[in-house]
Amino acid sequence: MSENRREDPEDAQATPVEPPLDATAPHGRHEESGALTSHDAHKLGRTRAASTWTGLVIGIVVAILLLIFILQNLDSVTFELFAWEFSLPAGISLLLAAIAGALIMALAGGVRIIQIRRVAKRAASGNPPPDANPAG
Repeated sequence: MSENRREDPEDAQATPVEPPLDATAPHGRHEESGALTSHDAHKLGRTRAASTWTGLVIGIVVAILLLIFILQNLDSVTFELFAWEFSLPAGISLLLAAIAGALIMALAGGVRIIQIRRVAKRAASGNPPPDANPAG
């Protein structure tokens, strides 16, 4: 009964997992490379395609919920910005505000990534960063 016990992937050691013995199965090239480890068997379930598919499904669900939200909030709202005055449906205006916020956060994150890459490139080349002054 303990043979059927499933180990937690974090607790699993890299112990070989023997493939089932089947005399009738054809021998493929993967069988010549040796037994799979439990770590390798766990990695087979997560691929880039699976992650992309999951992200796509989540994106579709969010888009459907967003569409429902916009369609339920079609009441017109008047906005004043400096000298301009315009009316938009409430759902659309909240969507535009969320997009603007996401773009601002993406811009801030992009600037930070560029800063980190510059520091890493300088550290790899052996040059100290400009603010690291050993004399001061």
